[in-house]
Amino acid sequence: MADSQPAGAGLPVAPQTGADLEVLARGVLPPEVYDYYAGGSETEATLREAPLAWHRWRLRPRMLSGVAAPVLATTVLGTPVASPIGVAPWALQRMAHPDGELATAAACARTGSLMTVSTAATTPLDEVAAVAPESAKWFQLYRVHGPAYTDHLVRRAAAAGYRALVLTVDLPILGRRLRDLANDFQLPDGLVMANHPDQADAGEPADPELPAPAAGGSGVSVRRLSQALDSADENPPWTYADLERFAGLTDLPVVVKGVLRGDDALRCLEAGASAVWVSTHGGRQVDRAVSSAVALVDVVSSVRDQAEVYVDGGIRSGTDTLVALALGARAVFCGRPVIWGLVTGGADGVVGVLSRLGTELAHSMTLCGVASVEQVPGDLVTS
Repeated sequence: MADSQPAGAGLPVAPQTGADLEVLARGVLPPEVYDYYAGGSETEATLREAPLAWHRWRLRPRMLSGVAAPVLATTVLGTPVASPIGVAPWALQRMAHPDGELATAAACARTGSLMTVSTAATTPLDEVAAVAPESAKWFQLYRVHGPAYTDHLVRRAAAAGYRALVLTVDLPILGRRLRDLANDFQLPDGLVMANHPDQADAGEPADPELPAPAAGGSGVSVRRLSQALDSADENPPWTYADLERFAGLTDLPVVVKGVLRGDDALRCLEAGASAVWVSTHGGRQVDRAVSSAVALVDVVSSVRDQAEVYVDGGIRSGTDTLVALALGARAVFCGRPVIWGLVTGGADGVVGVLSRLGTELAHSMTLCGVASVEQVPGDLVTS
């Protein structure tokens, strides 16, 4: 990868920090929609601690290195990307901006970033894939459908050109997201969960395990999704046997998202996963879970060189990204900073956020004497 320019070089860079953009976004969004994007589960301890955990690590810069133009380009599961900063899957993007997932996909294409598309998207997975088809995209899968429809989604994703399947395993039930419960959150009228069988086009197969919608509105609410996930008799929680089945269903490599333990990571690889993704689901599932920054160390030390490891959760700057790379992550994924960029500026807003993060990463690498994101030494950081 000879490109020595920062990701998004020549593209507009967001002048605001992530915190500034969040303030602006909060002023634009209806309160219940802001709470849906910003909130976590129960006391929100996991949510609060996520960015602080990255700040606990300290850098040990190497001087007189001669580094002036660090290389951000790398590969993720063999796919070339302009930087190791990707977009995490997040649901219901058309609540943030009318163009929703299409705008995010266009921004990722412009910056050379990897996008992960959620099952709970408000745009059909095929339409998102068609935005700059050459731009790398992964498809993230939830356990909210019966097995037959879930398999149908996986095959659709493979046919549409997605490069990997991201199996999200930290939702055996929905976390107690108290803000959403207090707001009785529902998807606004006019929007649908476009990959869900009762919301998709009439030609899609029905899913009898998904409860019938209430009269009026979109029918999609936090209570209804909880009901769907709790219906274990018809749709039992996934196990390692399901991971083996998904790994053999298509030629797509399977990335397991939501891993917080090294022993779990090894069992995922034994069951057929190609990579593991350390994640606390944005603090929206297990409250008081170990932070991603801490769990990453355990997972990397267990996996070693057997597979690539990715991480999300509280990454708010290029320096956070550099710390994650030093701890052994191959790539990082950002969610909420991208959300606020989409809310405040559509595709241009997302480009600005991704470009800013890439510029910050290049700046920190230069100051620390790191020439390439593929050669970040572990001794760069200390606790």
